[in-house]
Amino acid sequence: MKLDNNNHSVFLLNYQLIMCTKHRNKVIDDIISNRLREMFENLSVRYNISLDEWNHDADHVHILFRGQPNSEISKFINAYKSASSRLIKKEFPEIRKSLWKEMFWSPSFCLLTTGSATVDIIQQFIQSQGGKDGKQGNKVQTVSKR
Repeated sequence: MKLDNNNHSVFLLNYQLIMCTKHRNKVIDDIISNRLREMFENLSVRYNISLDEWNHDADHVHILFRGQPNSEISKFINAYKSASSRLIKKEFPEIRKSLWKEMFWSPSFCLLTTGSATVDIIQQFIQSQGGKDGKQGNKVQTVSKR
């Protein structure tokens, strides 16, 4: 809970979002992930959304964020997917070779409310993603920015 500009209490809802690349193409490295995160943060302000946690694997991103009950989550996600896809292909043109029909994101996504799990547990889960334990064989194709 936080206070709005008029000192009214505002309850924030916690969401976990997972978005995959089209056909699970392994194109997300640390540089691309950081840029995707930056775009998420920039756009989220317009939708009263705040980012809590971000991580990635080579073919998907895990995001924990908060939104107000009146936040238009589906509009935000669609706007984000559209803008980030367009900008990533523009800023990293080499990535187009690894995409299917130049589509960056899969049209579907997984959006979960946190339910009975605490935010700390979900943050720990997201932080553990990304093959850091060596068990996941997600080899990322190297893409350099021009």
